[in-house]
Amino acid sequence: MTELDLRPLDPYDVAAFDAFYDVYIAAVIAVGPDASSPWMREELRAIFLGRSTSSWTGGFVGSIDGEVVVAGRLRTRLLDNRESAEVDVHVDPRFQRRGFGSQMLALLVAEAHGRGRRILNAEASWAYDVGPDGAGEAGPEFARAHGFALGLSDVKRRAELPVAVERLDALAAETASHHAAYELRSWTGPVPDDLAVGWVRLESTLTTQAPTGELELEPEKADVALLREAEAVTAEQGRTKINPVALDGRGEVVAYSDIVTTVHEPGRAYQWGTLVRRDARGRRLGLAVKVANLRLLQRESPGLSELITYNAEVNSHMIGVNERLGFVPVARLGEFQKRT
Repeated sequence: MTELDLRPLDPYDVAAFDAFYDVYIAAVIAVGPDASSPWMREELRAIFLGRSTSSWTGGFVGSIDGEVVVAGRLRTRLLDNRESAEVDVHVDPRFQRRGFGSQMLALLVAEAHGRGRRILNAEASWAYDVGPDGAGEAGPEFARAHGFALGLSDVKRRAELPVAVERLDALAAETASHHAAYELRSWTGPVPDDLAVGWVRLESTLTTQAPTGELELEPEKADVALLREAEAVTAEQGRTKINPVALDGRGEVVAYSDIVTTVHEPGRAYQWGTLVRRDARGRRLGLAVKVANLRLLQRESPGLSELITYNAEVNSHMIGVNERLGFVPVARLGEFQKRT
């Protein structure tokens, strides 16, 4: 096995970061045009350069004769899930199957252990038609070969924009009588101050209220200061968030939906989380906030052509909601975990 020159990435070194990113994006694109949703260059740079009190992100590169051939990334949360780490390995397609990915992963695992992490999380993408376990595909097989087990299988879905106004109106009318006691409120940009506490209380539970399969996860810390910190990074990335919430009779946030646009992909938007608090379910609030989100998105960003989202394979309810909005499956994503 050829030895790499493995070293930490200096994200302030523009040339070094660009070499790191070039390997990352080449590896992601090689999986297939629909399989992944990569970070754009300046979005990922903002993550490395952003100041965060909730997480630490470090990059690593492996070089042969001065050429970067493998890129690695390690992320650890600092206020919750403090036994876990996220590992990410990408090998330049020209240099794959030479053991470079394994050497980088070994470095990331050692770094994670040095930070007291015993649970390692990783992701891999593959074509939709391959099936939910990704058998035979490079990413999933690499993960399994290094002791990672598939904990949750997700499906990437795409909806063409704009969604017809007539469809949105019909869906809104269908749900209205079910949530008459709730107020829907929407905005663009940072969460309004009067909703911030309720927002973080609900959003922090997404990782555990949404399907988690066999993954070992903890709720995230709910803190308005952390929300504002994350919003600052989002702005630095050139991203804009579009959100609605549902409020109960006491003004508490019981449902939300999250869409993000980016200046780096002018025709595309991303549907992030959608969640309804358990005690407010059964009132069509999930569909209601998604419809409200699409209405605002299409009013604020009329030039968009597609909306991307991911759903757990087992989340039949949300899949049904998304199908009614025109989403169709295009690829798969596996969430892998290893306990050490």
